[in-house]
Amino acid sequence: MAEALTVENLKIIAAQRGLKLTDEELQKLLPGAIRSRQQAAELRELLTLPDEPAAVFNVGNDKS
Repeated sequence: MAEALTVENLKIIAAQRGLKLTDEELQKLLPGAIRSRQQAAELRELLTLPDEPAAVFNVGNDKS
């Protein structure tokens, strides 16, 4: 399981992406970032490899 997301972790991530955010801005972003991370984890639990879409889409114009 991933480590808990903190303001300090978020500050590092923001800096790696070239963002200059204040501690107040990071504090405001933290609940949404935690919620997004939890939602992504829930989706990963629900999806399996067979759930992935096909790599090829055929619109039915196959003339074979």
